[in-house]
Amino acid sequence: MYIGVAILFAIACGFLSHWQFSRNAERTEQLELVANNYDQPAVPLETLLAPGATLDPADEWRPVRLEGRYLPEDQLLVRNRAHGGSAAYEQLVPFQLNDGRTFLVDRGWLAPGDRQSLPDEIPAPPPGDVTVEVRLRPEEAAPTSGRSAEAGQVPTINLGLVAEQTGPIEPGAYGLLVSESPAPATAPQPVDPPSDDPGPYLSYAIQWILFAVMGFAFIGYVIVNERRLRREGDDDDEELPAPAREKAPTERRRVDPVALHRSRKRPRDRDADDEDALLDAR
Repeated sequence: MYIGVAILFAIACGFLSHWQFSRNAERTEQLELVANNYDQPAVPLETLLAPGATLDPADEWRPVRLEGRYLPEDQLLVRNRAHGGSAAYEQLVPFQLNDGRTFLVDRGWLAPGDRQSLPDEIPAPPPGDVTVEVRLRPEEAAPTSGRSAEAGQVPTINLGLVAEQTGPIEPGAYGLLVSESPAPATAPQPVDPPSDDPGPYLSYAIQWILFAVMGFAFIGYVIVNERRLRREGDDDDEELPAPAREKAPTERRRVDPVALHRSRKRPRDRDADDEDALLDAR
């Protein structure tokens, strides 16, 4: 039974270890993608993203160049963006390309206001013709909880939700702002670059392997200890006296103290001896 328990525990540990190894491999691929694409030179948007096309995962984080003008009247805020320990906002502004398409640009994050949750100031994008460089990102998933946001805001950077308020935009990707020319007087803070932390997945995978080995070691210890206790019990049984094979000794005869007293010879006193001596002399 012990061996079966150890095998089942090892199988469970192996499954969890494999899962952590898979997550570590995925994380390694993400880090390699960022390292390869993040600092590439910018290319025209149409080079990597054709009209209506979906972003190739291998092109994520690639810088592209946009030429056209911002549509500030359709700008939105995406709320609850974690930054510096606070629930910040990010400014989303549609950008109309010279070829007529509209592409969504994330200009950066804005801190909540001092007296209200909304930012105290929302910087205006540069007017007129602008050349913008952005890094390509795939859209985020819509909230599964069905939560929504008030007018002028969205809960996530989901292009379908954004298009409901801005009108048609390119569905394949959006862009994180790198630079604007001409540069505006004020601008949101740049969105933080992706983390290069590989995560704890590899260490977790190794820990599950060690847990499986420790499980077998513990079961082995239990088995050895149990056998030792049984051996000690057998040795104690051998040291006990063998069952009596001879007839049990007879009971001691009961002695009547009165009869014993009577059977004993009474001591003769000295007066009786003297009387006997006088009688013998006559």
